[in-house]
Amino acid sequence: MAKKARLTIEGRDPIDLPILAGTTGPDVIDVSGLTAQGYFTYDPGFVSTASCESAITYIDGDAGILLHRGYPIEQLAEQSDFLEVCYLLLNGELPNASQKANFDFTISHHTMVHEQLRVFFNGFRRDAHPMAIMIGVVGALSAFYHDSLDIADEHHRRVSAMRLIAKMPTLAAMCYKYSLGQPFMYPRNDLSYAENFLYMMFGNPCEPFVVNPVIAKAMDRIFMLHADHEQNASTSTVRLAGSTGANPFACIASGIAALWGPSHGGANEAVLTMLDEIGDASRVGEFVKKAKDKNDPFRLMGFGHRVYKNYDPRARVMKQTCDEVLAELGLGSDPQLKLAMELEKIALEDDYFVERKLYPNVDFYSGIILKAIGIPVNMFTVMFATGRTPGWIAHWNEMISGSYRIGRPRQLYTGHPHRDFLPVDKR
Repeated sequence: MAKKARLTIEGRDPIDLPILAGTTGPDVIDVSGLTAQGYFTYDPGFVSTASCESAITYIDGDAGILLHRGYPIEQLAEQSDFLEVCYLLLNGELPNASQKANFDFTISHHTMVHEQLRVFFNGFRRDAHPMAIMIGVVGALSAFYHDSLDIADEHHRRVSAMRLIAKMPTLAAMCYKYSLGQPFMYPRNDLSYAENFLYMMFGNPCEPFVVNPVIAKAMDRIFMLHADHEQNASTSTVRLAGSTGANPFACIASGIAALWGPSHGGANEAVLTMLDEIGDASRVGEFVKKAKDKNDPFRLMGFGHRVYKNYDPRARVMKQTCDEVLAELGLGSDPQLKLAMELEKIALEDDYFVERKLYPNVDFYSGIILKAIGIPVNMFTVMFATGRTPGWIAHWNEMISGSYRIGRPRQLYTGHPHRDFLPVDKR
């Protein structure tokens, strides 16, 4: 017999609510029937509300667990690559050798964008924020690729997914090149996903550009570790936009807009800003003391996580990658990076941080890696958006291919009750 929760409201008969169980994680109380009883639930930020059913990603924040389709992120980061994780998120299973080769080929041969998009960029100021440009150009893809916008057609949805994953790094690199006034670099089909991105970012037509394999591996991992993170703000935005029947390019553009917020995708940028504020490794102790003072507004950025109450499982992998990149580039003497490493050392050893489990998170290390690679701070969130695209698309497709209804959150109204309009001369 299915379990039920009983809601008792003074002066009314009890209301029985079904309790639903997933394959893992806490059970949830189905409150959808409350509307018929004349009630809504009140949950600011939806922090206690399951807005959908999903089989893509599972997080246990207390235990520090992140699973994509059941596979631990640590195993994927160690043994897989970004495009294989994309396939997994989209299709539910890991590909065999033939499927992987075909998927990789398809993505690499869809990386070019419509030539008229080059002209589209000219409508933006050179000093525009890259995320502002990304929102515009990704949303505009629906005007260039309108042959795959029938969301009821499974083939159309798949073509749109391939195009978005393939073209995001091309568009990201174009944003960077446009800000510098440098020529756009066309993608190369002989390079891997991460290699191609680095080539388009840092290459130029005047001379050959050889991608460092250590940097390419680090970039691939950054994309992979950001590929999906369950029902976060941007993913929920994509689902909400998608519930209206909007095309996938518009939905992903809405996710990029949500990601732009400093409380979401801007965290690794905030880490570098904090390091600039501290200024020098000799001042780390001073700022650690400020972070411990509850009356001081200063906070250490890149430490702790809203979801993970234990060590962020992505941070372990990112720390290893960070060490590899700094060693490869010989940046141990860089003042800001030395400062970051000193801050990491204190946070991992100081009882205050250890007891509160305020460990360095994925944003702390990814910010350091991206700076070391040479990616400017205002491009950090663009990197996040590029990596998160397969997760957004997987959630959008999961919703569209199943049963869904348009999202319509309720509210607790606290405005004026009914009042009659008075002409201006009588007010």
